[in-house]
Amino acid sequence: MSKRMTVVFHDEDLYTYLKVEAARRHKPASDIIAEAVREWLESREDTELLPVIEAARAEWQEKGGRPWAEVEQELEEAVSRQEREAESKSVQA
Repeated sequence: MSKRMTVVFHDEDLYTYLKVEAARRHKPASDIIAEAVREWLESREDTELLPVIEAARAEWQEKGGRPWAEVEQELEEAVSRQEREAESKSVQA
């Protein structure tokens, strides 16, 4: 469902830049505005997550943790093991 909204540009240069960019991309200006609003909202979500990420990092430093390389290696080994097991089952069948 599409909704209509009027955007008033008080800055004529900004309006001109938008129209030029829309023509360059072969897209309607409304698509570019919607994309910009989505990116802005996502960046706000990211900003809101920063304190949570920092708290998790602080907890990890305080309590200790495992380096990502170690976890990644363990995951790779588990996947390889599962693939070998699946392969040996298919050969036996």
